Amino acid sequence: MIGENITTPLADRMRPETIEDFLGQDEVVGEGKILRKAIETDNLPSMIFWGPPGSGKTTLAFIIAKQTKSKFVRFSAVTSGVAELRKVIEIAEMDKRLGKRTILFIDEIHRWNKAQQDALLPHVERGTVILIGATTENPSFEVRGALLSRSRVFVLKRLGKEELVKIIKKAVSDKNKGLGALKIKISPKVIEALAEMSNGDARTALNVLEYAGLSGAGGKKITLELIKEAFQKSHLLYDKGGDEHYNIISALHKSMRGSDANASLYWLTRMLAGGEEPLYIARRLIRFASEDVGLANSRALEQAVAAYHACHLIGMPECGVNLAQAVVYMAKCEKSNDLYAGYEKAMEDVRKFGNLPVPPHIRNAPTKLMKDLGYGKGYKYSPDHGYKEDQEYLPEKLKGKKYLKGVKKKKV
Repeated sequence: MIGENITTPLADRMRPETIEDFLGQDEVVGEGKILRKAIETDNLPSMIFWGPPGSGKTTLAFIIAKQTKSKFVRFSAVTSGVAELRKVIEIAEMDKRLGKRTILFIDEIHRWNKAQQDALLPHVERGTVILIGATTENPSFEVRGALLSRSRVFVLKRLGKEELVKIIKKAVSDKNKGLGALKIKISPKVIEALAEMSNGDARTALNVLEYAGLSGAGGKKITLELIKEAFQKSHLLYDKGGDEHYNIISALHKSMRGSDANASLYWLTRMLAGGEEPLYIARRLIRFASEDVGLANSRALEQAVAAYHACHLIGMPECGVNLAQAVVYMAKCEKSNDLYAGYEKAMEDVRKFGNLPVPPHIRNAPTKLMKDLGYGKGYKYSPDHGYKEDQEYLPEKLKGKKYLKGVKKKKV
């Protein structure tokens, strides 16, 4: 019999309970690091953990609460709203008066809208709760500026193969919390394969191991074939975070660039079926709209941004068709990389020549001293010349430089 409740997932049972047992984030909680010192001195700020799935965001929050003897309240931004938040705050205020601190852990905080995040802000400011938010999305874009400015952001990286191997081995041998009592057999080679296929996600590794372990209970051998079966289509379709991740996003990008709408639609659905974050795809479309379509169809950027907002508002699976619309639109667009090439050439000159002075005649002259120094002198106001004035706008060293070619302005 397994010591822990068999109904509790292996990934939850195997969560480390101390900083010393927490693997893979030495840059955040290693000896001498800011967060490690804050935990040891019991001087915690509110914070945001930004990292990929399975990197230990929830586990680290739990460890912090335990080591600082704080009350740990876990909150899901997907299923909980302002009404539930008020109840939590009410209890936290009473606990604070009794000298007990509350750590409010909000999973997927990026899914909370502006009003929900604003409702939390005053309680963070007053110290009613210490916020630990977890997100897989860039908090600069997804977390309100006021809330972000009152929190420290810690970036958690994807776990390495060696760290995942250690986690898997511990789960196999642990007779109390792990699968040790099942006496399963798994070779080092298969463990390494499982670690590689899990793409830095400890939760995925343990979930797959649990499925395979229960199938191989009673001393049976866990084979690579059994591991692959446990992954099922999510691994076979899309190696999220691994080489295949980059292969497929590359295939999508090149199919759109090559104006193959059918192939573009196929690679999009491969990504979505494999569990890719739709906002990641939407961000790539925004980049594509300017890099590969550019001024050949300026509406492409509008379509891409609209698709991003649609994904943000309604999520999967509903937003899949919004992404499909944007992807097919990009594929069917006239293309021009003239804008992108011009941008790169201009950037090259900036790096080469540094901070070249602004020509005096187009400088701002808000004071008398600046006017006396010749700022703005000789400037030709474009409307007075029918926008056909002969006037140089580039620095002297770049005079007459052309970054852009002619661009055909066509629509779909």
